[in-house]
Amino acid sequence: MIKVENLTKRYAGQTAIQDLNFEVNQGEIMGFLGPNGAGKTTTMRILAGFMPPTSGRATVAGFDVFEQSLQARAHLGYMAENVPLYSDMRVTEYLNYRAALKGVQHRRVAERVGDVEELCGLKDVKKKLIGTLSKGYRQRVGLADALLAEPDLLTFYRRWR
Repeated sequence: MIKVENLTKRYAGQTAIQDLNFEVNQGEIMGFLGPNGAGKTTTMRILAGFMPPTSGRATVAGFDVFEQSLQARAHLGYMAENVPLYSDMRVTEYLNYRAALKGVQHRRVAERVGDVEELCGLKDVKKKLIGTLSKGYRQRVGLADALLAEPDLLTFYRRWR
C-alpha cells in the first residue's frame, strides 16, 4: 500500500529526511515513531501529496504521490492531529459536503454519512454545530471525514508530547 524508496527532503541547507526506505503492505498496521526533528511530519506530508520530496519516490496503492497525485489520494484517508473543520457547519452537513468533495456517488452519500457517524460515535451530536463540540468529538468528525470515501489506506498523524 505504501512504498518509500530513497526519500530525501532538504530545506535551505537542512536535511529533514535522508534516503528513507520502507514499505507497508495491505492489512498491516504501522506506527511511525521518532524524536522531534526526525522527519515524521515531513514524511507524512510527502505521502499525503502536500509537499514534494527533494529526491526519491513514494507511492500509495501503486500510484506515485506526485506524478499520479489524484489516483494516490483516492486510496488515502488522511487525518491530521488538528483537523481543519468548518465550525459553523453541523456535523451531518459537513460530512455531506465533504462526501461530495471526495466524489462519493450522490446516491451513496446519505448511506456513507450514516455509516461513518455510527462508526465514529457521532449519532448523538450529528445536528450540533462543529464549533460547539469538544476536541475529542471534533477529532471524531475528522476521522469520519477520512473514512467517507472508503479509502484503502488510512493514515493519521498525532504528535505525542
